[in-house]
Formats: sequence, structure tokens, C-alpha cells
Amino acid sequence: MRLIGNFLSPYVRRVAVSLNVLELPFELDELFVFKEPDVVRRHNPLVRIPVLVLDDGATLVESSAILDEIDHMVGTKRCLIPSDGLQRRHVVQTTAIGLACAEKAQWAFYEGRVRPAEKVHTPWIEHNESQVLGGFEHLNASASKIGEDGWIAGTPNISQADVTTAVAYTFANTVRPRLGLAERFPQLSRFAGRCEALSAFLKTPVPAAPN
Repeated sequence: MRLIGNFLSPYVRRVAVSLNVLELPFELDELFVFKEPDVVRRHNPLVRIPVLVLDDGATLVESSAILDEIDHMVGTKRCLIPSDGLQRRHVVQTTAIGLACAEKAQWAFYEGRVRPAEKVHTPWIEHNESQVLGGFEHLNASASKIGEDGWIAGTPNISQADVTTAVAYTFANTVRPRLGLAERFPQLSRFAGRCEALSAFLKTPVPAAPN
């Protein structure tokens, strides 16, 4: 399989980490949307990453849809989102909060990056950063309850909640360093650090945020 995108994108990275966790080999075609929009458009009419090109040539777009298909590929015993029951709800909800934190951090980052300086709307940045902090406060509380070897949604093994939460935290910490996430949320910081030390994460290093 080929994964199109780059590891600064939390959406691309959570797909890549999930593929690594599930031991599904892939090659990365590193593309940046703002640098190469026409190339990205060839793979996805929305001009968004990630795109996963399957072995049969079929293309999958949007990280949640890609991850859902990956779970179906490996079956209910190995999937990263439980197929039913209360555990599924916990994993899905925790994943949703983590993904929203990444999204809001991205919006705050883009406001200062893609707009001319005279058009940057500081209240919009502050609004998005406040949402990031609210989400991470919730996840920090969850991380404080699980112990040193536990998983954030209470599952016996790593789940999509862990992958997305750790990826979101690392992304937000990279693009919004002024938020001081490690000091605000020490339990979540330790949890994300434990995840980042796993080989599935180490194989997908996050590049430095562009200036």
C-alpha cells in the first residue's frame, strides 16, 4: 500500500501509526498540500491528505474512513476500534476528542500561517486554542486514571483512542508550543511520551513545524 501525505499532518500520521500497529506494510509518498496541490488533486479531488492507495489500485480518502476500512481488513480480533459494546463507545468518544484537539490546533496554526499579518484574527486563534485546552484537560483526566501501563480508553490493548490521542498531543505541542501543554497536562504528556516511544510511532517521526 502507499500512503500519500506527510507526518506533520496528524490525519496522515494517525493512519501511518495505525498501519504500523497492525503490521500492515506501506510506503509513504511524501506530499504537502500547500506545496503540491495539483499532485494531491490527482489522488483526491478534495485536495486533502491522507490518501491510502491499496494494493489493487483503489484509493481511500479521509482518515476516519481509511481507519474504518483498515479495521475491517484485519477483523474484529485485531481492530483498533472495538466492534461493539461499551468499550467501543469509550474508544470512539475518546478518539473523537483527540481528533478535535488536533483539528483545533491546526486551525489556530493556519490562521497565522496562511493569512496576511494584517488579516490574522487573534480572537479566532484564542477560541481554537481554548478548545484545544478543553479537550486535553478531559484527556489528561482520563490519563490520570489508567496507571503506568494502561490505555486511555480502558482497553486491554492499544486502541485507536491511544493512537489518535498521542498523535494529537504531539501535533499540538509541535505547532502551538506557546500553550505549554506538558506543564498544563503532565499525565497526558507522560502518556503521549510512552506512546511515542513505541516502534509504531518511532517509525513515523514528526518533522519540525514550518516557520
